[in-house]
Amino acid sequence: MTSLEDLKLAASARAVEYVQPGMRLGLGTGSTARYFIELLGARVRDGLAVVAVPTSEMTRAAAERVGIPLSTLDETPELDLTVDGADEIAPDLTVIKGGGGALLWEKIVASASDRMIVIADDTKWVPVLGRFPLPIEVVPFGLAATRRAIEAAVQAAGCRGSAFLRVTREGHPFVTDSGHHMLDASLGRIQDPKMLATALAGIPGVVEHGLFIGLVATAIIAGAEGVRIVEVDGS
Repeated sequence: MTSLEDLKLAASARAVEYVQPGMRLGLGTGSTARYFIELLGARVRDGLAVVAVPTSEMTRAAAERVGIPLSTLDETPELDLTVDGADEIAPDLTVIKGGGGALLWEKIVASASDRMIVIADDTKWVPVLGRFPLPIEVVPFGLAATRRAIEAAVQAAGCRGSAFLRVTREGHPFVTDSGHHMLDASLGRIQDPKMLATALAGIPGVVEHGLFIGLVATAIIAGAEGVRIVEVDGS
């Protein structure tokens, strides 16, 4: 039986095929993106010339370890391609991201890219988003008020659920690379991601949310029967 790790590796291997010499890349964060970084590093050591912008300090360390030349969005504000993982992927390629805590940097990098590819095993492919808790990055100040506003916006968007502060194993609030906290909203089902995204974006205290809408061009999904490519037009 093929393991999830094998599937992540298979999706990453297909994604590496999209990388061309001279590309400016965005490097995602998470367990699947880590495989992509390792495979890309092998190509770089074989002579592939690229430069990459990491979406987290964890990704920066992983890329440096395998020898990928790095830049920043200040130095390289326009990217050709970003490859990242996803927590859930819907058929229209709207996705939930942020389970790894890097959604703000991931969304900034994705928005600076001509194309975004998400890579995942087939457990991440869902008919409707929402089973995975929606990450919402918030400023620490006024957290209780922000949480109440988020839960009201969730209800107004037709969803049910509560938002919980993400904590570390030691019981401390999780802190993102940007110094913010993270709320995870357990919603079960998001009928209208665009409506919810608009509502969340209008709340003072919300820095960013994990709904990636209109950013993903291609999904590479690996399952027991092989790897399939889903494009933004549904093909």
